Amino acid sequence: MLISPAFAQDAGAASGASFIQFVPLVLIFVVFYFLLIRPQQKKMKNHKLMLDAVRRGDRIVTNGGIVGLVTKAMLDDRELTVEIAENVRVKVMRDMVSSVISKTEPVGDKASKDQAEAAENKKS
Repeated sequence: MLISPAFAQDAGAASGASFIQFVPLVLIFVVFYFLLIRPQQKKMKNHKLMLDAVRRGDRIVTNGGIVGLVTKAMLDDRELTVEIAENVRVKVMRDMVSSVISKTEPVGDKASKDQAEAAENKKS
């Protein structure tokens, strides 16, 4: 007798083993989420907030490396007019701004501060 008999395995043991096989895949997904996906989503959210806050008078850097001063920015329009040299203005898509170098005070806040100072000076 050269052939040995083959015995069938229990079907119940295979279901528990299959769950254990998926545990490493779940752990890998959790690690990828916290190390890659979540930080990238946070970075994109902060970049979008920065783009929405760009206004006239801000110094920006475009994705192409051009540094300029925003001369016209409208919220409805996704374009910015940027002065890159004296009397040289270019239109740049708002999404192509990589960073804001320096922010300016909002015009409304400065005007309200000036009015408050003038009212205070009149009282004195």
